[in-house]
Amino acid sequence: MAEGKKRFKAHINGKNYVIVGDSTPEHMKAVVDVVNQQLAEIKEILPTISDEKAAILLAVNAVSDQIYKAAELKRIEQINEHSNRTE
Repeated sequence: MAEGKKRFKAHINGKNYVIVGDSTPEHMKAVVDVVNQQLAEIKEILPTISDEKAAILLAVNAVSDQIYKAAELKRIEQINEHSNRTE
């Protein structure tokens, strides 16, 4: 295991996983809580969806959000750069 990496035991959608990373246990607990909440919401809306398809849908939603947030961050950075040049 790489230096600084920690093992975190997670219970997601009724299954146990070990996640390896450098995040704090508090962060990983928050991540697992959100994943479980979002999976539950997907299954409530689409009760017959398979676990695999629900996980794929959750991943697509997460990546989509990440792309939107990255674009927004870039836009804010450009505004700040422009503001700094005009001061």
